[in-house]
Amino acid sequence: MTDPAPSVPVAPDTQRHVARRVRMLVLLVLQGVMAAELVFLLGERLWASGLWLLAIMAITGAPAVLGERLPVRIPAEYELLAILFVFASLFLGEFLSYYERFWWWDIALHTTSGLLLGILGFLLVYVLNESRRIGSHMRAGFVALFAFTFAVTVGALWEILEFAADQLLGTNMQKAMLHDPSGLTDTMWDLIVDALGAAVISGFGWWHMKRNRRSFIESWIERFIDKNPHLFRAGKRKR
Repeated sequence: MTDPAPSVPVAPDTQRHVARRVRMLVLLVLQGVMAAELVFLLGERLWASGLWLLAIMAITGAPAVLGERLPVRIPAEYELLAILFVFASLFLGEFLSYYERFWWWDIALHTTSGLLLGILGFLLVYVLNESRRIGSHMRAGFVALFAFTFAVTVGALWEILEFAADQLLGTNMQKAMLHDPSGLTDTMWDLIVDALGAAVISGFGWWHMKRNRRSFIESWIERFIDKNPHLFRAGKRKR
């Protein structure tokens, strides 16, 4: 009985190409869904809703349309997650009222935002330090703590924005209900799940850094550095 042939690793260029194609395919599907809804709104003469939907379509489609003209280039995987998050929060959540239809929708999105912001926190450490080799001179605990603190801080600032919008514009971003007219319960749960999501991704990053193991976070960061050498003076040096 012959031994099975060893698996051939996928080349980084192939992975990037697949990621870009998947991103474009998903974006086209999402834009098609929103375009169908837009046609319905215009047929019903709901002009304000149609304008709001056009804004959502512009936000989700901007990275693909602008492409190389953006000052900062984002890896396709992270960009895809961000597009899906915007679609789920603005189109499904606000536009189609998923926040009211599904009690867990807001919790799921805030948990996801904690994860995404935690990854962004790791990336910011590299950008602020302008170095490719963070692990060689920065403790893993500090990097993870910075990522966690960054994610929770942004989550708290968002809750302040929701409070300000409700007070000044009469919106209901804090999801005030009969049993909780102040929206405090929604705000606290948002902060809790933001922190949990940030803790998960920060702990994951810390565990891999501590053991000198590669993770998808490090892979995305290296690709971000390669795409944006102007942000890293030390990036011109050899590793």
